[in-house]
Amino acid sequence: MPHPYSSLPAEAFWRTAVAEPGLPGLRGLWRARWPLRPSDPVATLGSCFAQRIGRALRGQGWHWLDAEPAPRGLDEAQAEAHGYGLFSARVGNVYTAAQLRQWVEWALDERASPPTLWWRDDRVYDPFRPGIEPAGFASEREALVLRHATQKALARALRDAHWLVFTLGLVEGWQDQRDGVVLPLAPGVVAGSFDPERHVWRQWRHAEIAGDLLATLELLKRHNPALRLLLSVSPVPLTATCSGQHVLVASTAAKATLRAVAAELADTHPDIDYFPAYEVIASHPARARFFDTNLRTVTAEGVENVMRHFFAGLGDVPPTPARAAPTLAPATAPDTADAEAQCDEALLDAFRPKTR
Repeated sequence: MPHPYSSLPAEAFWRTAVAEPGLPGLRGLWRARWPLRPSDPVATLGSCFAQRIGRALRGQGWHWLDAEPAPRGLDEAQAEAHGYGLFSARVGNVYTAAQLRQWVEWALDERASPPTLWWRDDRVYDPFRPGIEPAGFASEREALVLRHATQKALARALRDAHWLVFTLGLVEGWQDQRDGVVLPLAPGVVAGSFDPERHVWRQWRHAEIAGDLLATLELLKRHNPALRLLLSVSPVPLTATCSGQHVLVASTAAKATLRAVAAELADTHPDIDYFPAYEVIASHPARARFFDTNLRTVTAEGVENVMRHFFAGLGDVPPTPARAAPTLAPATAPDTADAEAQCDEALLDAFRPKTR
């Protein structure tokens, strides 16, 4: 007797789509909703993992937008240490949808960024991208002028892009109650002073995250009607949590929330799609092989595997099978892609209780 499952393709069944082919045989995880040619401009923003997407696009010769290139005289390592070449503008890591909305509103002149700054040892830090100047700025004026330059660069990228690829990273963060701005890190971690009456921990819920993303897209479409939003979820777990939960539970809940938001928006909005980078790295078939020994850092092999599926979903190349699982490398010699990533949140690890 026929029933709804009798005519489904092999990819609809776990045994034939996942268990039998295993990791090397995974196919068809994603098919791009819209066409994208190598010459079409793509902007990237997001968490630490998103840095690798832009690099991979550039490495494959695709048109990745770098609206704020490094000044002459800096080599690649120096440029990345100062926040250049990581995203389409020098905004630093954008972990939450609320941060994305904030940067887009500033860039497109919907509201002005406040003159808020942090200090440490007589040096000035931009609280909205605290990691871009490792030694801080020389003056308040320098910090604010360069922030304004980044806002203008971001505006150029957003107006020119056909796609904005945004990687969602976190659901928790910090907000300054005085002016309502969202911060990528708590004051005091890199610079500044923490004031519990002013700086409030936030945990954004599903509806809030979806609302921020939709409001961001609506604003973007007013300035660039052709823009589409491609969401992904970073597979990198939380470094630390202020939720009161065990960090494993908090991290799993955060990724589940972000994945659910991305699924809902991709299912209901014609200009939003979802790319399963999270599933490629963190789901059952990978068996944690794409994480370094700290179970957090994604290896170079993992990033390569993600991008194989990305380009295959665009119809550019077939997904080359993943290599056979190697033995776990020692912690002293990690095969990492994110080891060099400029990741503000990872700084929290320095404050963990030390064990003997």
